[in-house]
Amino acid sequence: MEPTWLQFIWYFLFVVLIIGYSVLDGFDLGVGVLSLFNGNAKERRLYINAVAPVWDGNEVWLLTGGGALFAAFPAVYATVFSGFYLALMLVLLGLIARAVSMEFRSKVDSPRWQALWDRVFGIGSLLPALLFGVAVGNLLRGIPLTADGEFAGNFLGLLNPFSLLVGMLSLTMFVTHGALFMAGKTAGSLRDRLLRTASQGWSAWVLLLVAANLYGLFDAPHLFAGAYSNPWLWVLFFALLIALIYLPVPIRLQKPGRALMISAGAIVVTIAQAATALYPRLVPARNAEELSLTIMNASSSPRTLSTMLVIALIGMPLVIAYTIFIYRVFKGRLVLDEYSY
Repeated sequence: MEPTWLQFIWYFLFVVLIIGYSVLDGFDLGVGVLSLFNGNAKERRLYINAVAPVWDGNEVWLLTGGGALFAAFPAVYATVFSGFYLALMLVLLGLIARAVSMEFRSKVDSPRWQALWDRVFGIGSLLPALLFGVAVGNLLRGIPLTADGEFAGNFLGLLNPFSLLVGMLSLTMFVTHGALFMAGKTAGSLRDRLLRTASQGWSAWVLLLVAANLYGLFDAPHLFAGAYSNPWLWVLFFALLIALIYLPVPIRLQKPGRALMISAGAIVVTIAQAATALYPRLVPARNAEELSLTIMNASSSPRTLSTMLVIALIGMPLVIAYTIFIYRVFKGRLVLDEYSY
């Protein structure tokens, strides 16, 4: 059975939403993780204030993606959210803790109080950055499913080497992305240290990407089955190769803004490549290919998909316009004042 154009469009839109979230919230998750390794209280305050004006707008992309998955592919939503329940609750806990930390940090003028919420901010960023990647790794690898499309595994089974590699890859991507964003918002010695961190992150990014792909050849061969017949996979492969080869150049030239754009492009292509390799599957069944949830057997009715498309065509431009507006308002170097967090 071939997918309809509505099913394809919603698969494409869902991938776009995940890409938007990864690029935008990816850097502020990375900034939060980096704050864990900074012992200077004043500099840690800079980390929080760098992302405080934009983090909630960034997470709109995640909420929209979750809503789109629920409405367009409800069977996938049910399977993933029930099977990954504990991991997703940890992600939710991290996101809530991160938001609370930004609001509570400045409420008491005490170094111990502020240090506590700085740590909460960092750990609340670390959990989603790592666990989102682990979840994606499991979806790429495939999970055991019943004939009814229900998850038939356990939590420990989700902690397999391939998925952990993808989790470390996502963490490294976001940390590198965050270091570049933060370098563009600061000056002096902190900026220099962040650029060095970005350079080290790039090296780890490349190594983990190679390791994940090599391991995936044996652990998830279905991802590479159509590589020779799908020209889009090769286009995306060479685009990613060019982006990662070029990324160290603007870092060495101390141009974090340009490097941030290249880093964003590399994240876009990485996710697009994974989605192309997975298509038309959404959740591969590791125990039996015929049990996989695809965009054909897991989608809502055509009327639901078409109604949602009208809503999306109205709502998405508003989200994009709001995102552009916020980043224009809060562009430039950080300056701490009496209104800062």
